[in-house]
Amino acid sequence: MKLLILATVAAALASVAPASAENLAIAPVEITEWKAVYGRVEARDTVPARARIGGTVIELLVSEGDTVKAGQQIASVNDEKIAFQIAAIDAQMRATQSRLETAQADFDRTEALVKRGVATVQRLDQLQAEVSVARNGLASLEAQRSVVVKQGEEGAVLAPVEGRVLSVPVTRGAVVLGGEVIATIGGGGFFLRLSIPERHASMLKDGAALRITSGGTEHEGRLAKIYPQITNGRVTADVEVEGLDTAYVDARLLVEVPVGTRQALLAPKGAVITRAGIDFVTVESGGGEVERAVVTGKAINRDGIEYIEILTGLSAGDMLVVR
Repeated sequence: MKLLILATVAAALASVAPASAENLAIAPVEITEWKAVYGRVEARDTVPARARIGGTVIELLVSEGDTVKAGQQIASVNDEKIAFQIAAIDAQMRATQSRLETAQADFDRTEALVKRGVATVQRLDQLQAEVSVARNGLASLEAQRSVVVKQGEEGAVLAPVEGRVLSVPVTRGAVVLGGEVIATIGGGGFFLRLSIPERHASMLKDGAALRITSGGTEHEGRLAKIYPQITNGRVTADVEVEGLDTAYVDARLLVEVPVGTRQALLAPKGAVITRAGIDFVTVESGGGEVERAVVTGKAINRDGIEYIEILTGLSAGDMLVVR
């Protein structure tokens, strides 16, 4: 019975005994320096769909936000003058066809007379020339008609690439000129496009991991492409983000870009105690343990462990007591 009581007391004392502590030597570590910038959700390629002829927009088949395929008809432009030009060419063709038939008939008749010695070969040659002129004139009119018909077919406005319609600056019934933009198509996929100061250009690397904040949630991204041209002192880069929300093009998202590294002192999150708004850590000093006030920075996750950057209060070589 006494042994049982002693065992129970020993177990109780063990339960209230202080947890074992371990010492951690503080040493500077290399951490990534992040630059916070804003990125915009943009299409990689922004291509205008243009009218190939001038005229009136009689049909508009898309609106902003629609998805289109390459070569899909998105509008139709009609030029009424084309129909009149075709009618005029048809009339000329009928007249030329009549002249050709008449010249051919005269040639056949004269050829028969030449065989009987009634008509001269010179007259036959003249009629031969008239037949050739009429025939070539008819071929020329047929070619002109084909050109005008092709112009009429070019009234169909086609999507140049597969993608989403970003803007439609015209309406049905509007009068447009050849080459005028009917719609703007965003194709080539949607990316988060960054504009970074050129002083950080040498630090950017293809494939670098980035942190994106959207809707209060942090996502991981990858630097997909760095454009070589610097515009207004800024470098343009595209970022691939898994599950990027493309509902709103040109939406701005906060992005943290790695632009270098620096040395820092880190302490495990559990080693920092806050009392009365002041942060303390325990260090070994003179064979004992002493609490030291520190100024902390931001939390850093390394290999799945939460650390806190110590800005002041610790030096390299200090022995940190971690419980």
